[in-house]
Order: sequence, then structure tokens, then C-alpha cells
Amino acid sequence: MSRAEQFLLGSGYSSAAVQVGLLNNMPDAALRATELQFARLLKAASGHLDVRLRLFSLASLTRSDDTRTRMAGFYDEAAFLPEAGLDALIVTGFAQDEADLRSHPCWQEFTQLVDWAETGTISTLFSGLSAPAAVLHLDGIAHRKLDEPLFGIYAGRRTEDDPLLFNCAAQMPVPHARRHDLPEDALGAAGYRVLTRLENGQVDCFVREIAGRSRFVFLQGHPEYEPGTLARLHLQEMEQGQKRGLRARLPEHYFDRATEDRLAQLAKDSGLNGYRDVVTNALPRQVWQPHAARLFGNWLTLVAAAKARRIATKAVATRRRA
Repeated sequence: MSRAEQFLLGSGYSSAAVQVGLLNNMPDAALRATELQFARLLKAASGHLDVRLRLFSLASLTRSDDTRTRMAGFYDEAAFLPEAGLDALIVTGFAQDEADLRSHPCWQEFTQLVDWAETGTISTLFSGLSAPAAVLHLDGIAHRKLDEPLFGIYAGRRTEDDPLLFNCAAQMPVPHARRHDLPEDALGAAGYRVLTRLENGQVDCFVREIAGRSRFVFLQGHPEYEPGTLARLHLQEMEQGQKRGLRARLPEHYFDRATEDRLAQLAKDSGLNGYRDVVTNALPRQVWQPHAARLFGNWLTLVAAAKARRIATKAVATRRRA
């Protein structure tokens, strides 16, 4: 991230600003894209709010020397999160999709931060694979592997009203790129509330609310994705599939029919170069960014309101003691 890009949301500490941390657990190749996606989404969602973004990374994640050099001065180790004065935290997913997430090399460090976030933040948002990882730690609910990966743009249907969904459409498109799901019945039994559900019945967005603790928001999809993200992921799978003699599936509900037909023909008649050109220049037929900005805008507004109440309560208590 360049210095100009780091300051998309401002820098430094301000007691009036909403202080947001991004715990970026993505591998080296996706680290920069992920930080930019969330920074730009928060920028679009912030409206009149003064939002300050700080970047963090787990020390137990394996990084190349080049990546660690680039991160220097921009990222802090996750161990500093409790001292950072954050109001809210965003946690990205991991690269690996182990059958048992507890075998992940970052598991201990990750779970310690989940425990801290329960009382150390106003709200924490878990994205991607960090959502089932947090649920497994908090309530012992294990994710299940899907027979077929969920890869494309899917409609998330609202299941109940919540301030997080204020002024959001009843049905919102959201990108998904995952091979796992969480059982809704187990989530409900543990006190989680499902806010949006996909047309195939899978859980999309859900929350965990316990009095006196942080409001945890879980997103199994990736509203932070930019228009070309799924296309780039598809090309990566195509390149990997060619090496193994396999053909990668197209992202669902992403390309228009004419583009899908063209790609099917190119996959038969030409090498990856012509195929890559079509994928790179095509635009997704659905737009999800306005919905994502509204969702994250509501999240930031709720955090800001809760912070203002805390400041007011503290001021009243101080005056009474004086």
C-alpha cells in the first residue's frame, strides 16, 4: 500500500474519529489487494464520519522477506491490538481451508484475539473463513465442507430486520468464494441471529449479541470484492487447473451469457492467452458495491453511535464525581 493509499481514511488518533483495525490474514499474493478493497469500501461507506484505519497482521503467519519489508511502517503486529484504542475491528479469512481449523498454525494467536475483541471492541466483523473459525472457537460449531465450491455472485435475502440492514434492499447481491458452510440450526441454538440467507438456503450474514460484549458480525461472503476480483480468482484457478489437466468452473451469475459462450469456445480452441483477454475485459453483470457500502455504512454508524454513548456516559460519571 502506498502512503497515499494508506491515508484513504485519514491517519493518526482522534478521540472523535471511529478507529477501525484491519487484521489482514491473507497470504502475500492477496495482502495488498485485500487492504485496498477494505480501505476503499470503508471510504465509500464512511459518509460524514471520520474513520481512521490501522493495519495489523498475525505474527504467526508465514511471510516472505519482501512482504515483511513492504509491510514495515504500515502494519503492526496483532499483539498491539489491545493498546491501539480501536472502536471496531475487521478480521479477514485465512488462505488454508483445513478440515479442522484448530490445526491452523495461527489458531492460538487468532483465538486469543477473538477473546480480546469480545470486550475490547464495540463491534468486530469477521469475513470469509475467519467467520467459521471464530464460531468454532466461541461455541464449538464446526463448519462443513460443501460438495461444490460456492463461487460467484449470489443473492442474500433478508430474513429479519436489524439496524445493520437499515435502508438495505430485501435482496442484495454479494460475491462468495468458499468451500464451506455453517449449519443454521446449530447457529440458532447457540444464540446467533441469521440476517441474510442465500437462495440455496445457506447462511450469508449473521450476528452474535451478548449484553456487555462486542457485537460480532459474520460475513461468509465478500462484499469488499472489487468488480474484477472473481475474474482474477477464476484465472488463477484456470492456470492451476491446466497444470493438473483440470478445467476450472466459471463464477456463477457473474458473466453474461454471451461471454460465457465465448469462454466455453475459447477453452476448447485456444490457449489461455485469448481466454485471459476475454475474462480480463469482461464486466460482471451484477453490481454489489452500493449494497456493500450501505451495509458497511450502517456498521460504522452503529459503532459511532455506541462510542458517542460511551463518551457521554463517562462524562456524566466524571461530573458526578467532581
